[in-house]
Amino acid sequence: MISHKTVYSYDRPVQFGPHDLMLRPRDGHDMRILGSSLTVSPPADVGWAYDTFGNSVARLTFHEPAQELVIASELRLQRYALDDPLPRIGRRAGAYPPRYESDEAFDLAALVAIDRPRDAEAVRAWVAAVLPELPHGSAEVLEALSTAVHRSFVYRRREEMGVQSPAETIAKGSGTCRDFAFLFMEAARSLGYAARFVTGYLYDPATDAETLTGGGATHAWADVYLPGAGWVEFDPTNQIVASRSLVRVATTRTPAQAVPVSGTFVSLDGASQTSMEVEVAVLSAR
Repeated sequence: MISHKTVYSYDRPVQFGPHDLMLRPRDGHDMRILGSSLTVSPPADVGWAYDTFGNSVARLTFHEPAQELVIASELRLQRYALDDPLPRIGRRAGAYPPRYESDEAFDLAALVAIDRPRDAEAVRAWVAAVLPELPHGSAEVLEALSTAVHRSFVYRRREEMGVQSPAETIAKGSGTCRDFAFLFMEAARSLGYAARFVTGYLYDPATDAETLTGGGATHAWADVYLPGAGWVEFDPTNQIVASRSLVRVATTRTPAQAVPVSGTFVSLDGASQTSMEVEVAVLSAR
């Protein structure tokens, strides 16, 4: 069971513009949606659509002003994953550097391209410093890269919106799960791999949630496309690979395209936002 509640508060009523929600995953062979609910106050018309990446997006249209906006989502789902993923993935994934088939290379081109060209030199220099000798297997290269991010940087929760550039994370030596996922993506792309950003939730039924970093809120990690193995999850924040603890909601080319709740409001009589609170709980069914 996943409960996600977001509350925006204002010092007086405001008129809400359209809001887009990325809160509902799509069914797949690794995850099944058993039930879901979405509650919005003030009331809104809800329309559903798939975005350019195939993510399920809810569009809210409001008709009345309010001093508070509450968006509450609940999901019941079953998550599946390999019990011993890396050895199995490694046997199928092939050698480094990756070699995509012609159709794969064409379809994956935008996800292989570096998103922040100005940071490319800093990212390549960092990869060369932490991994002076790369393993021969693709799965081993990416595991080593994820481990390097995990060990090289300090996790610090940040209240500001947005994601640090890879060069900023390298310079600061710290970041959030979104920052680490983005740095890992750009580093993997610099090595010739297609990578995408993933937003979702974190839970491991076999582990005390307090030992994991990034729980209690939305979480972020990266997918990398490995020839022969397909899309594989890498969470450098927690140094885990293809784990059932990672509950995917949406995948995008860049972090900016993966915002769980986005929208606008029109200030009435000088109204301003006073707070935003997010509560996330991920619990196992008993």
